[in-house]
Amino acid sequence: MTLKNAVQGTQYIIRDVATDDQELNAFLFSLGCYSGEAITVVSHLKGGCVVSIKDGRYTIDNHLAEAITVGGPSCPSDA
Repeated sequence: MTLKNAVQGTQYIIRDVATDDQELNAFLFSLGCYSGEAITVVSHLKGGCVVSIKDGRYTIDNHLAEAITVGGPSCPSDA
């Protein structure tokens, strides 16, 4: 499941961040957005979503939200 499809208010674990841009990967890593880290979708917006990672809240656009794969106890892909 990607962040774009994630349920608002549910905590997930980041499984993969699939971008080809090393600078973007480094930036996301500095925010705490990397495999194994917990992430929660606070709200969905027209152009993306607001997520909570560690102690911060960030707006992620839809293109990037589709590149972030998440999983967790409630995700069918983990069953």
